[in-house]
Amino acid sequence: MLLKIFLFLLLLILAYTQLSSSSWTSSITPYVFHNDFNLTCYTVPYPFGTTNVALQGFEIGCPEEKPQVNPPLLSLSNKSYIIQEISLQGFVKISAGPIHKRCFSNGVLTDSKDSGLFNLDGTPFTLSYQYNMLTVVGCNNLVLISSKDTNLTSGCVTFCDPQGKYLNGSCSGLGCCQATLPGPLKSFDLNFTQISILNSSINIFNCSALFFGQRDDYQSDQSGFLFQNLNVQDKHFYNNKLIHLDWSIGSESCEVARNNMSSFACKNNSYCYNSPSMNGYLCNCSKGYEGNPYAKDGCTDIDECRSNPCVGDCINLPGDYTCPCPPGMTGDGKSECKRVFPLDVVSGVGLGILFILVILSFFSYWGFQKRKIVKMRSQFFRQNGGYLLQQRLASQSIDSGTKVFTEKELVKATNNYSENNILGQGGYATVYKGILPDLKVVAIKKSKIENENQIEQFINEITILSQINHRNVVKLLGCCLETQVPLLVYEFIPNGTLLHLIHSQNSGFHLPWDYRLRISAEAAGAIAYLHSAASFPIIHRDIKSSNILLDENFVAKVSDFGASRSVPFDKTHLTTLVQGTIGYLDPEYFQTSLLTEKSDVYSFGVVLAELLTGEKPISFARSEEFHNLAMYFTVAVDQDHLLQVIDHPVLGEAAAEELYVMAQLTKRCLNTKGEERPTMKEVALELEALMRRNQQGQKGNEEMEPLLVTREPTSTETIACTNQYSLELHMLSSMDLPR
Repeated sequence: MLLKIFLFLLLLILAYTQLSSSSWTSSITPYVFHNDFNLTCYTVPYPFGTTNVALQGFEIGCPEEKPQVNPPLLSLSNKSYIIQEISLQGFVKISAGPIHKRCFSNGVLTDSKDSGLFNLDGTPFTLSYQYNMLTVVGCNNLVLISSKDTNLTSGCVTFCDPQGKYLNGSCSGLGCCQATLPGPLKSFDLNFTQISILNSSINIFNCSALFFGQRDDYQSDQSGFLFQNLNVQDKHFYNNKLIHLDWSIGSESCEVARNNMSSFACKNNSYCYNSPSMNGYLCNCSKGYEGNPYAKDGCTDIDECRSNPCVGDCINLPGDYTCPCPPGMTGDGKSECKRVFPLDVVSGVGLGILFILVILSFFSYWGFQKRKIVKMRSQFFRQNGGYLLQQRLASQSIDSGTKVFTEKELVKATNNYSENNILGQGGYATVYKGILPDLKVVAIKKSKIENENQIEQFINEITILSQINHRNVVKLLGCCLETQVPLLVYEFIPNGTLLHLIHSQNSGFHLPWDYRLRISAEAAGAIAYLHSAASFPIIHRDIKSSNILLDENFVAKVSDFGASRSVPFDKTHLTTLVQGTIGYLDPEYFQTSLLTEKSDVYSFGVVLAELLTGEKPISFARSEEFHNLAMYFTVAVDQDHLLQVIDHPVLGEAAAEELYVMAQLTKRCLNTKGEERPTMKEVALELEALMRRNQQGQKGNEEMEPLLVTREPTSTETIACTNQYSLELHMLSSMDLPR
């Protein structure tokens, strides 16, 4: 310990001498980083350093006061950030305050501070998505972050409980929310807006703030401290958040970088490996060496004789060591040395023992593996909710008739879950295309189970689908519970999702108007069946165009029942945590947490608006007040601008009265008050009548008036259309919903 203190003092004296004899910039030389020293400008490890010392792109700044004690600075977008940690394994941690903060008083903006967003283009740094989170604190905020490289978007919403309660120690939506970054980021766009909540008369926090930080910065009791001090100008609170930045050398792989040894960063006694999180490469000392692989002679030999056991004569070698046994003994000196016995005796006894051990080992291993497999299957069955599923199905007297597949069958069907067989991926599961031994093509859903809530969703989906038998609901063929993650086997739907057909710019396929009518009618019929004709009323809770699949004949199939809920016959609603997709979420459900069948009606109204306009549910290409498609469509109908927002190809195919009727139905579905929306059965009947009217017009070779001129139906046309349409609707209402 005294020797370490002496060396530290000697280092400070030498540094002070250099500072006195020359300028600060030129006095620092590449230093081999050592964890026993605090991080300062004197101790930053190469490739970091000051100008003319560091590798290009790794320059750091030094504080004006006490540079030999205070931590160094990293300049990003003309701003300096304190470096708290530098790792030669490819990351740095910097301190930063909020990206944006704003305060309101009686609805008036009183304070707004924007620290600016740093741009990492042209630097060796990348914002890590594995260790950082985007955190929002405050009431009624929506934040969206988009990667400029991949166009991926992530975000979250905060709101406040009407009684003024929040979840202490949690950041899950009440007063605080966190969003995962959409991949490693060099540059990005942020949209931080305050949203209006219906009937909201309370704002717990006068201020809102937006942070980057590590995943665990807002856990435990820190969350409560955060809420209580949000209005206080606390420098410690705002400047003590750590941001994790990954770094690498250059943008080339090791194979390419080695072609130019003059600029190759890995020095002697080290090896190169490609960065796991970004382009470029990193270096590490070779086995048997330690130190800084970027500095010349930075990797020094480890004396293995000091840290490894040796019962013989230890000899340290560059990068390794040997331990031969003393004369008259045999064996490995690293473990044990034994005296030499006569060779024939040793050989006979050894072979006999070896034969017995081989036989015993074989049977032991065989028995062990068999018990292990049985135990693992039982463990996975329990872990994946098999017993919970049995209880659920037994309590509801459900006979699903689904098949239980073995792990071996599904591995073979998916070619060992080959990436070439992936049909789609989501936050909770990956869907693979599989071919069963009978050549039947299926879709296999492999869940990403991380906690008990996701297991509950998995069991819930099986339970829901076991109650449903409808031609427009995707059919569950079976499941497999003996694997580490649960697997569901569905019928294969070849034409993808309705979302892809409506919005894909590269598909080259235009969805005709009669297809749109039929798909909407089929999907509405399936949802109406869930609400009223199933064994138990079922609320889907996540109706959206990406959950409506299309088979080879473009017949609609409603899918993804992980978020669905069964409603007892004696209840009209359920109180749940808000769950859904932004753009489709019922605002009344979002505000009250009361889930009703009318929540599905609202979401389906957004799907109808997509079919009519070809627009996305959330789009920043529209003006700010019309980012939300529901608002955009409703205002267009109210202001008699319907024809201006209709998808252009539809104008040449649809009759005026058909568009008018469907637009009015869509507007009713999007009513902000649930009680004023139609039921799904009413929606299904109206769409069925509209579809049949369209089909009859085609069969009779009637020339339906195409909308190539920009006019709305006259009042006379509207009354005639409505009377005829009401008669057809009355005839359909006496029929049962199709199964």
